[in-house]
Amino acid sequence: MKCDFCGREEALPFICNYCGGAFCADHRLPEAHQCKGDLTQKRTITAPPQTTFSWQTSQAEPQYQAAGQTQVVSGIELRDITVAWLALGLAFAIANAMRYGLLVGDVTPELFVYLFVLSILTVGPGFVFHELSHKFVAQRYGFWAEFRMWPQMLVLALVTSLFGFIFAAPGATYISGTNISTDENGKISLAGPLMNILIAFLFVPFLLFGQGFLADLGYVGVPINIFLGAFNMVPFGPLDGSKVFKWNKPVWIAVFVPLVVSLIFVYIYLGIL
Repeated sequence: MKCDFCGREEALPFICNYCGGAFCADHRLPEAHQCKGDLTQKRTITAPPQTTFSWQTSQAEPQYQAAGQTQVVSGIELRDITVAWLALGLAFAIANAMRYGLLVGDVTPELFVYLFVLSILTVGPGFVFHELSHKFVAQRYGFWAEFRMWPQMLVLALVTSLFGFIFAAPGATYISGTNISTDENGKISLAGPLMNILIAFLFVPFLLFGQGFLADLGYVGVPINIFLGAFNMVPFGPLDGSKVFKWNKPVWIAVFVPLVVSLIFVYIYLGIL
């Protein structure tokens, strides 16, 4: 579908709740597309248009709750979350197996299954729950929000994993609505890194006191989630940190600096640095 303002193709465009037009990310705000709707009306949830990207097979209209209430996860979203989670787990398992093979030279099927389960339980939550945190906070502000996987990027993650590293961008939470304030945008963006911090803390006991598989959960789960939180808080481009920095610089400092310090400490503790 094309943006009504600039004509750019968008897989899942933003829908203006005032004029009803479909717009790209650059022109989603009323002032950006010279909205001719009544901007004095109360913001309401508008269902997104059907697009080929969503692979929608049912003609039934999705149901949306009132603004301020958490919306349920749709069937399409649940499918995309599941596929992205499994694909990432497989990609990280392949990458770790490739690195292990280079160092030791023997990757058995049993070891690969072990690495896959380890990735599913550590890396998967770090990516997926990060995105879902954006979703639920956005919905509390009255926006339509759903996670959509990026099939091409999942394929790229699998391809790069064959070389022992991963370019991982499994998808994103698409948010549709208008008149989003800097305050709202900052809080929605902050939710993802905060979720990574929470997940990292949940893995700390495994790292400190676990044995065998539980210790491996901590060894992988703690650093990867701290890294994801710190990386997303970098204040550049489309990353969460740029919106948090614009909203509240002291909050950005209070989150970003401890994340970087914690990451360095954990890397030293694990012997990575």
